[in-house]
Amino acid sequence: MILYILRHGIAEDAPADGDDGARKLTARGREKLRDSADAMRALGLKFDVILTSPLARATETAEVVAAAYANDPPPQVVPALATGVPPQEAIAALRAFAKHRRVMIVGHEPQLSAIASLLMTAAPGAANINLKKGGLIALEVPARPERGGAQLRWMLTSRQLRKLRK
Repeated sequence: MILYILRHGIAEDAPADGDDGARKLTARGREKLRDSADAMRALGLKFDVILTSPLARATETAEVVAAAYANDPPPQVVPALATGVPPQEAIAALRAFAKHRRVMIVGHEPQLSAIASLLMTAAPGAANINLKKGGLIALEVPARPERGGAQLRWMLTSRQLRKLRK
C-alpha cells in the first residue's frame, strides 16, 4: 500500500471559546490546497480512499483534495486521526483500510509525523520529521500497517508540491 500523509492547510487562529476543533481553513489556506491538489493530479497521484480527522480544518482539507478528483473518492472521517490520539491507535484504525492500494490520510502534527516514524522505524519519535501545513509524505507500507518496515518514497512541502502542478 502507498500511504499518503497530508497535513491540513493553513487554518484560522483558535477562537475565543478555545474550541480547537472548530478552526477552519483560511481563504489563503484553501487556495494553496487547491493548487496542491492540482499538483497531485498533475503528478498522476490517485487515491482509493481519503481518510480525515474529524476536526474542521482537516475535513476541509480532505474536501479540497477530493473536489480536485470529482469527489471520487469522497472523504471519510476517522476519529482516530484527531489531535491527541496516540499514533499507535491511529495506525490500528488504518488496518481496516489495508486492502486499498493507495490511501490518503489528512490530519495534524505531531500525530502525522509520529505515524510516519512508527511505520518506518517502529518508534514514534525515531525519525525526526517536520511536516509543514499542506505538506505531503508518501510511504510504501507493507500489506498491513505495522510498526517498522515502511519505506519513505518522498516528502514534499506545500510550496514544492505547488511548483510541480505545471
